Amino acid sequence: IRELIVFLDVAVFEIILAYLEKRDWKEAFFSVLPQRKGAVPLGEANDSSRHALSEKEGEDNDSDSS
Repeated sequence: IRELIVFLDVAVFEIILAYLEKRDWKEAFFSVLPQRKGAVPLGEANDSSRHALSEKEGEDNDSDSS
């Protein structure tokens, strides 16, 4: 848990530094967040990511009903 807290502290610090450099929160977040996580701004997800999200939600609902 301690390593996770240190990682989050560093990530927050990097986002703040990126904001100070870019003066844009959206650019700051997405320049720091790992691209492999597939993070996209709300309302800007492409069709394939929306489809993947709806499939994931469907799987979660299926597991809740069993």
